Amino acid sequence: MRKIINRKLYDTDTAEYVGNYCYGCGGDLDFLNESLYRKKTGEFFLGGEGGARTKYGDTDGDSYFGSWDIIPLTEDEARDWVEEHCSADEYIEIFGEVEE
Repeated sequence: MRKIINRKLYDTDTAEYVGNYCYGCGGDLDFLNESLYRKKTGEFFLGGEGGARTKYGDTDGDSYFGSWDIIPLTEDEARDWVEEHCSADEYIEIFGEVEE
C-alpha cells in the first residue's frame, strides 16, 4: 500500500512493520484491521482497512462501504496506539523502557 500525503511517501512495503490490531471479520460493518509502521525517517503511520462504520468507511453518495487508507501519526499518537493494542513488552521493545 502506498500513498503520498503532504508531499511525503508512505509505503507499507518499505517501512518497518511494528504491530497489528484486528477486530471482526472482513465484510462486517465494524471490521477493522490496522498495522503500525515506522519509516526510515522515524515517522510512524497506520496502514489500515475497515468496514463502513469505521474510520476507513467511505461513501459514494448512495451507499456506504469499507475502504483502506494510510494515516500518518505523531510519535505520541503511535505510543498511544501501541499502548492500546500491544503488550507492555512490545511497547518497551519499540519505544524503550518507561517509568514505573
